[in-house]
Amino acid sequence: MEIILGEVRESFKSGKTRSLEWRKKQLTALINLIQDNEQKLSKALFHDLGKHPAEAYRDECPIPLVFFPAKGELQPEPLGVILIFSCWNFPISLALDPLIGAISAGNAVVLKPSDQAPACSSVLANLIPLYMDSKAIQVIEGGPQICEKILLHKWDKIFFTGSAQIGRIVMTAAAKHLTPVTLELGGKCPTILDSLSTTSDLKVAVKRIAGAKWGPCSGQACIAVDYLLVEANFAPTVIEMLKKTIKRFYGEKPIESKSLARIVNQRHFERLTGFLKDPLVAASIIHGGSFDEDNFIEFIKSRPKPLTIYAFTKDEKFKRRILSETSSGTVMFNDFLCDTLPFGGVDQSGFGRYHGKYSFDTFSHEKAIMQGSFLIEIEPRYPPWTDFKMKFIRLAYRLNYFGILLLLLGLKK
Repeated sequence: MEIILGEVRESFKSGKTRSLEWRKKQLTALINLIQDNEQKLSKALFHDLGKHPAEAYRDECPIPLVFFPAKGELQPEPLGVILIFSCWNFPISLALDPLIGAISAGNAVVLKPSDQAPACSSVLANLIPLYMDSKAIQVIEGGPQICEKILLHKWDKIFFTGSAQIGRIVMTAAAKHLTPVTLELGGKCPTILDSLSTTSDLKVAVKRIAGAKWGPCSGQACIAVDYLLVEANFAPTVIEMLKKTIKRFYGEKPIESKSLARIVNQRHFERLTGFLKDPLVAASIIHGGSFDEDNFIEFIKSRPKPLTIYAFTKDEKFKRRILSETSSGTVMFNDFLCDTLPFGGVDQSGFGRYHGKYSFDTFSHEKAIMQGSFLIEIEPRYPPWTDFKMKFIRLAYRLNYFGILLLLLGLKK
């Protein structure tokens, strides 16, 4: 651990990660890694999560590479050595996405993939050194004990994606060193379905809801729909349409579908099947349930702030109510997440944001720079300035107006 951390720190101290040439070279290498090894990545995702190749390509492999260095009065500088903890449900994309941001900002990086997706972790640990600067960008594999050892060290930034429980542990460890942290924790994401005016709009909405619930890693995602809020008299129609959509997407027996990823491990599997066996839950199941080894806004406000609120409505007044009366990391109307928007939570769903330029900002410090001038000098006087002259000086400071400052030059004489 000490050797790896030492190499990464020395790489950053050498200054090579700051050069535009190095950043472009590493990002190009990362593109080549993905393109050259798409089949390996896909097989690893299938091995760990049973992800269909189409899902693996959609969610894990085409990663937007956006690099927008800041200009103007703020000069961005790299934070230093970054520690990235990636998660098991999107073990490729949510490892490489923050890695791209950290590299584009000029940092050295240690990546800790999730041990819950061992095949993907192994692929990243083997491929990254072959394509990228292995002294400045390193991968450490292992379980909880390794994570504990990693957190004993001081980092310049920690980026964590995972559960709130582990997020608290990470934040506690970071606090000992005053290390800044970005936590992507997720939460219970609601969807509000308003009474849409046309059947075609409703069909589109239901299709998108079903896709967002079970499409991303079989619902094992921080952005997946957790619960759906509809008016009581509208619910039967929505339920029937959801049944038809699920059958269309996953067949009459979704348990036999090859398009659905599997539950990641036995512990999570048993937790979910335990819910289904609960008498109250079992009595409420209206479709599926098989397994193999009038106040929407108040309802949302009574729960922890979600990562995302989804709402399908054309009512502009209702949209304004959702925006003004709820709090969440993101609000999406009539569709689901967009890569060009910043992504991040609030309160219990995390803090900090990334994606595109926002990733660059997350892994940078914007240094404020003021260029002074020797043209004008306001100095203390003895005897003190008169009240009349001081009024002009105060006015100059308030207005920051060059003409008044010139006037002060005359007042000093």
